[in-house]
Amino acid sequence: MSPPARGIIRPARPSDVPAVVRMVHDLAAYERAPEQCHLTEERLSAALFAERPAVHAHLALLAGEPVGFALWFLNFSTWEGVPGIYLEDLYVSPAARGTGLGRRLLATLAALCVERGYRRLDWWMLRWNPAGDFYATIGAKPMDEWVPYRLSGAGLAELAAHAAPDGRPAGRVPSREEAPGDPDHA
Repeated sequence: MSPPARGIIRPARPSDVPAVVRMVHDLAAYERAPEQCHLTEERLSAALFAERPAVHAHLALLAGEPVGFALWFLNFSTWEGVPGIYLEDLYVSPAARGTGLGRRLLATLAALCVERGYRRLDWWMLRWNPAGDFYATIGAKPMDEWVPYRLSGAGLAELAAHAAPDGRPAGRVPSREEAPGDPDHA
């Protein structure tokens, strides 16, 4: 019997977008919320490969086929005074779990943090997800004292309607050039 394939971890390429979108939808189904996933190839491609990307991705491949991904973006810690990486999604297909690719995806992001001087690699996990045991083995600690909040849908629209009492269209934030010296927009 031959040893399991080691696989490859690499940054996503434009040709990977369909596979990543498929895996994101697989992840949404696993997380019991497939109806909430609206990601399309066009949206992901625009976010990943814009001049200033909104998000980054690394792929895990076995025998040349995508079997997992890490989708991440930069955040910023005011306490540390430096950026960090926020891992939006980590996914390894059921057939490839146990191969070490999930650990290697996380190790790749940890290496980016160390190389760039970032101090944190953060992510959220659903409480019922059995991946918590895996995360504990790599030294990750749950942040139980923090309570996540989300504003979306009608609540987001309602709050946005209160953003511009000065006559600007609601939801439009002035650029720094439009509000020079204005401490509320510095």
